[in-house]
Amino acid sequence: MRILHTMLRVRDLEASKAFYCDVLGMKLLRQKDYPDGKFTLAFVGYGSEADSAVIELTHNWERDRYELGDAFGHIALGVEDIYRTCSELTARGGKVVRQPGPMKHGSTVIAFLEDPDGYKIELIQKSPSPLSTAVQQAPVGA
Repeated sequence: MRILHTMLRVRDLEASKAFYCDVLGMKLLRQKDYPDGKFTLAFVGYGSEADSAVIELTHNWERDRYELGDAFGHIALGVEDIYRTCSELTARGGKVVRQPGPMKHGSTVIAFLEDPDGYKIELIQKSPSPLSTAVQQAPVGA
């Protein structure tokens, strides 16, 4: 078994596609309208559905509001340089709601942004960040 996709219900499909594709750099893999059910499905991701997990954006045509609830947490993305990534995402219209820094009670560097519907996207530094590497390599007494 493997994870195929995660489904998110979205109010404005075009705004959500713009966020996931234009801001986060995913590709629209496929999209289909279901007129009898009055909904549209759009699948976005970084790779093909055959090889990677993707996100299914579900837009119910007659629904313009959802309650996020408190059970769902977030989607996590690994990044090489979290500080540069946050800067680039902000420049492309992304809303960073927790600036990069170590997580509480740990040392992993994380940040959070929010999609148009309020879903949280966690960014996780995959390798040592340039800032932490510079601090670690600073000579003693510097």
